Amino acid sequence: MFLSRHTDRLLAELRVRLPESLPRKLGVAVSGGGDSAALMHLLHEVAQTEAINLYVVTVDHGLRPEASQEAAAVSRQAEALGLPHETLRWTGWDGAGNLQDQARQARYALLSDWARDREIDAIALGHTADDQAETLLMRLGRSSGVTGLSGMSASRQQEGLTLLRPMLAITREDLRAYLTDIGVSWVDDPSNQDTRFDRIKARKALHGLEPLGINALSLSRSADNLAQAHTALGAFAQESARNVAQVDQGDVKVDRAGFTALPKEIRRRVLVGILAWIAGQGYPPRQTAVEQAMDALSKGRTGSVAGCLLVPKAESVWICREFKAVEAQIVAPDEVWDRKWCFSGPEISNAEIRALGEEGLRQVSEWRETRRPRLALTASPAVWAGEAVLAAPLAGFANGWRVDMTPDWPEFYASFLSH
Repeated sequence: MFLSRHTDRLLAELRVRLPESLPRKLGVAVSGGGDSAALMHLLHEVAQTEAINLYVVTVDHGLRPEASQEAAAVSRQAEALGLPHETLRWTGWDGAGNLQDQARQARYALLSDWARDREIDAIALGHTADDQAETLLMRLGRSSGVTGLSGMSASRQQEGLTLLRPMLAITREDLRAYLTDIGVSWVDDPSNQDTRFDRIKARKALHGLEPLGINALSLSRSADNLAQAHTALGAFAQESARNVAQVDQGDVKVDRAGFTALPKEIRRRVLVGILAWIAGQGYPPRQTAVEQAMDALSKGRTGSVAGCLLVPKAESVWICREFKAVEAQIVAPDEVWDRKWCFSGPEISNAEIRALGEEGLRQVSEWRETRRPRLALTASPAVWAGEAVLAAPLAGFANGWRVDMTPDWPEFYASFLSH
């Protein structure tokens, strides 16, 4: 009876953080540790009552000799549940740089490729309330604001793949009790005791906070509360952007007076959102760089931040791509330039796409008619043949060519609710 109530409670906690309508194909990443092993078994329970097919995947980073044996153990558990399993191997570690960060990036890249090849739209990950609490503590150490302290989200998009974290309200202790009850074994990675890593330091610090009533669940709930505040601020920033920012081709023109009148946190969000939309989503620039750019924008000064330029013009400031951020990018006419621009036009054997630059702008007399700043146009894409500019549509010289943003590049105002 206890097992049934315990399992039902875990399933309810897990299901509420999954999409209401699950995809027909759902991947689940399983390392062999207790968290992901429990996730696989709980999702198997869900799959019995909902029309979904589960696909199990393990990433072997090749960093420990036991990893291949652990992957084999996952395969046996998956087989016992009647689930297909595959192991992906990473061989990219060269001993240099941040190991945990490189391993994390490699893991997500491998999972994305695996899912894309199998037409799997979503992968469930085994992050728990403890992981959320540790993330919150580490970000407190970095003086993070509301965005950082919101922690990990239950769902996010990465390169067209949905990553699901349905166990953020469940503790490791609860999951291990569940596995013990159903007679399933798991492995503990020895690196989880290595205090050289910040996450392990946070894990140990969390135990010391328990006398204050601060534990994994309380911090996870705090992260949830902050995530709701983050969502509300995002909606306010989106509405504010509609009032003070206007898109012109791939640039954004900001009304200085309207921007300056916004609350500081909203000014920050509007600026960071503009930079992310122009240069592409990624880690936001450092706080000091953002504050310097906010000050420059308010005072109508030229500035540079995150691969973008701030160019004052009359009562506005144009935010555009910076030439030096794109000057080395050269692609064929049928390829995507700067991750967002697609060209179509006549077939010319030696044509290539690269930034217009000052040299190219001198060949385009029409650029003044666009009423866009010169610096914005130098970073715009153009069709070249050797040293000759064949077309620069964004600078007013189409010459039979057309340039558009890729279909998957977000609409500007909508992008404020996606980062």
